[in-house]
Amino acid sequence: MNEFQNKVAIVTGGTSGIGRATAVAYAREGARVVVAGRRAAEGEETVRLIRAQGGEGFFLTTDVSKAAQVKELVERTMQKFGRLDFAFNNAGIEQEPTPFLEQDEETYDRVMDINVKGVWLSMKYEIPAMLKTGGGSIVNTSSGLGVIAMPGMEIYVASKHAVIGLTKSAALEFGKQGIRVNAILPAVIDTDMFHRFAGEKPEFRAQMTAMHPIGRIGKSEEIADAAIWLSSSKSSFVTGHSLLVDGGFTAQ
Repeated sequence: MNEFQNKVAIVTGGTSGIGRATAVAYAREGARVVVAGRRAAEGEETVRLIRAQGGEGFFLTTDVSKAAQVKELVERTMQKFGRLDFAFNNAGIEQEPTPFLEQDEETYDRVMDINVKGVWLSMKYEIPAMLKTGGGSIVNTSSGLGVIAMPGMEIYVASKHAVIGLTKSAALEFGKQGIRVNAILPAVIDTDMFHRFAGEKPEFRAQMTAMHPIGRIGKSEEIADAAIWLSSSKSSFVTGHSLLVDGGFTAQ
């Protein structure tokens, strides 16, 4: 029997892009999937795609920067399915490239609340649920910019470095209790976020593409494949790891 069969996954930021592709991938593997995000219509579309795979799941509107909403997400998952085995903590937002001295406190708070506090809160409530059935696997979305830097993106870069720190620390604390915690580090992926970031700027898109030695930007499904591997027993001796899936972006 497929090891994901009758198991349960939570995917935050599951309304589009990497999150949607990973939610569908979990369902394809046989898991039941709870999709979380702030956009209800897009979240319900992800659930429709899950059901089209023959999977089972539901959507819950969730702002991961709000403790009460994250707590409710996990509680509703446990009420419905009775267990939690996998979590893909993917919710995140970008930062508009801005000279450092022009960046403001509002941007800092917004990026840190979603990208860092959101991962921290998600693990805070997911881990106790996983412990009830003997453990699980958590995958947090960082970024290639979690291990390198880029001028004008200081707040975003700091947030993605922080995700790696949270990942490593939680992995150390809960490893002996059967919980593995890893991070996945994409580079530029063809998602709605990238299209917002790049806008209608063909020269900027070309520049971004050229930064990947593999010769193209990535696909959401490629990140989903890596997340599934990190969730599975095929990575059973992997924890506290930051897996670059970046087309060589950080190798230059």
